[in-house]
Amino acid sequence: MPDTDRVESLYPPVPSGITAPLRIGGVPIGSRFFLAPMAGYTSLAFRMAVRALGGLGHATTDLVNARSLLEKTRRALELAETCDEDRPLSVQLYGHVVDEMERAARWVEAQGATAVDINMGCPVRKVVRTGGGSALMNEADRATELVASMVRAVKIPVTVKMRLGWDDESLTAPLLARRFEEAGAAAVIIHGRTRQQGFGGKVNRAGIRAVVEAVKSMPVVANGDVRTIADAAGMFVETGCAAISIGRGALANPFFFRQLDAWVRTGHPEAEPSFDERVDFMAEHFHGLLERRGEFYACLQFRKILKWYYHFTRMPKPFYLRLINLSSSVRFDETVAMIREAGPSGALPGHFEAHIPVPSGPIDKW
Repeated sequence: MPDTDRVESLYPPVPSGITAPLRIGGVPIGSRFFLAPMAGYTSLAFRMAVRALGGLGHATTDLVNARSLLEKTRRALELAETCDEDRPLSVQLYGHVVDEMERAARWVEAQGATAVDINMGCPVRKVVRTGGGSALMNEADRATELVASMVRAVKIPVTVKMRLGWDDESLTAPLLARRFEEAGAAAVIIHGRTRQQGFGGKVNRAGIRAVVEAVKSMPVVANGDVRTIADAAGMFVETGCAAISIGRGALANPFFFRQLDAWVRTGHPEAEPSFDERVDFMAEHFHGLLERRGEFYACLQFRKILKWYYHFTRMPKPFYLRLINLSSSVRFDETVAMIREAGPSGALPGHFEAHIPVPSGPIDKW
């Protein structure tokens, strides 16, 4: 028989306070673990597949250009796509023209979103050069007026996703968070890196804690480098955050939210997902893409993430090679049946790093 006390001792204790109910702008949130937006990855199909596993408290769409949404471009509408079961949900908008952001927020509200999130964290050049994303953190007055205008424009909660600052010499997030709270923001989500860091280096938990200490009562959601139970416990304890938004950790292990929720409720997570559960999730994700985007897009998107599923399921390499140029749902289903019959090629992994390509070179070239 396993030593239960020893098994449970492998996991950190659940921090006090995180079992209490959480609300954002009056909206009850069932879990303190959120799915972070990741451009090109956190589609409606992925969100729904993750929600089906349990443990997810809140999700956010990929960032959507406000002007493109108002112009109803195909891509913007796809990014903002949702359904009644996809709740609670924030639609994340970026832009710098106040009128456009207000009108886009009203459109989002009319579509039934739970909240609207303003992106002030994206470091990518095509967003920053228009005055959106991280660029807004350099202009406190303009950023605050944008938040206030958005709050006035809609009845649903308005939140802000931002970084600690532009660089280590301008850590503006604490000041901005305090001003956003005064302007009526319901929460801020803080990625614990600067714009200059991009996605490199370590998350600055002390920097996130400074944001928590700068506000009066507004929830602060921490984001960055949470991939294990220990990471989550450390983030809560070291920052005092109200919730945690998880990005790459969820791509590497979509069962992570279920495991975290079990840890909060019982002190230890459920068992690692079985091989069959992992293959089931992969198939559900693909068929969700197929249903919503059609065969061409579903195959294209799946090829983009196949390497993660290769690691996550330990499918034998010949099947990975069959899927690497996937062009039809028939081939997908045939290959999945072969994968199930063959079983994994080795021990199933716990955590592994999900690599997301990001621009390289000098930060001013992003």
